[in-house]
Amino acid sequence: MCILIVDDSEDIRLLLESILRPAGYDDLLFAESANEAYEILGVGGEPISSGESIDVDLVLMDVAMPSIDGIEACSRIKEDERLSDIPVVMVTALDEIKLLEVALDKGALDYITKPFNKVELLARIRAALRLKKEVDQRRQQERELVELTEALRKANKGLAELSYLDGLTSLANRRYFDEQINKEWRSKKRNNTPLSFILIDIDFFKDYNDKYGHLAGDDVLRSVAQRLKSTVLRPNDFVARYGGEEFAVILPQTDTKGAKKIAEDLRLNVESMKVEHSSGIGNLLTISLGVASYGADMHPNNVEEMIEAADKALYQAKKEGKNRVNMAAISQLMEKEK
Repeated sequence: MCILIVDDSEDIRLLLESILRPAGYDDLLFAESANEAYEILGVGGEPISSGESIDVDLVLMDVAMPSIDGIEACSRIKEDERLSDIPVVMVTALDEIKLLEVALDKGALDYITKPFNKVELLARIRAALRLKKEVDQRRQQERELVELTEALRKANKGLAELSYLDGLTSLANRRYFDEQINKEWRSKKRNNTPLSFILIDIDFFKDYNDKYGHLAGDDVLRSVAQRLKSTVLRPNDFVARYGGEEFAVILPQTDTKGAKKIAEDLRLNVESMKVEHSSGIGNLLTISLGVASYGADMHPNNVEEMIEAADKALYQAKKEGKNRVNMAAISQLMEKEK
């Protein structure tokens, strides 16, 4: 472990060296003044990066030095967060003993009096270095704990994300969809804002699987999922795989006009993929969409009612020839229920 000896007296520096080296303390640094000690420690110099460590483990600081005394030097060292764990032991003459209370208040750990008692000197140094080692070990454990906690947080976040994703398409899965649509329904009721919901089905998907195979069908599901996701751009809009070849889009704060436009964009963007489908509309892969849109003053009684409205609109779109958007007549539905 490295010891920095700060003393303006060469005789004292040599005397301390003659005691410490035979005791096994070979890593010694010397400074004749506080400013020289600052330079060695990096006080007031270029900031040391957070990952870089200070190589000094203990400072033996003379109390009485010209220009900047040991007490002021100790105080400045302790003000630097990078150096605050380095123990500073004051070296003082017996007639300076009254200054030790001030030194200890400024952050000094201990003191050694001149003339030196070799046994006492080495005992105090061993105690200081032992404390430094324990502090370093504790700091290392704290860093490891922080790193472990962060790694665990990331792992848990990753697991949570996986539990909410559909394994094939990487869209939100049905579980996440159920949570999200209930959340948006509650928000609509609370804030009296519009809410729209789109249910989507790939046209003639069973025929596509039968003709091109299930692997090709999986590729199509992935492609359609990504096209839907790239079309719905607002941060709060939500796209999920509803099940099989069905997808769902939740559009918070979106009125009927906005929902119809987004639905039509979705239909056109999937058709523009130009995926060959001999049984499809125009020999291309297409989708049909059912839209349920509730204005600010219209509230479905529950989530199931909203989904059912979109499902009925989707059924009608399929019945009318597919590859089209059909809007649920929400006002009529609500009047019938009344």
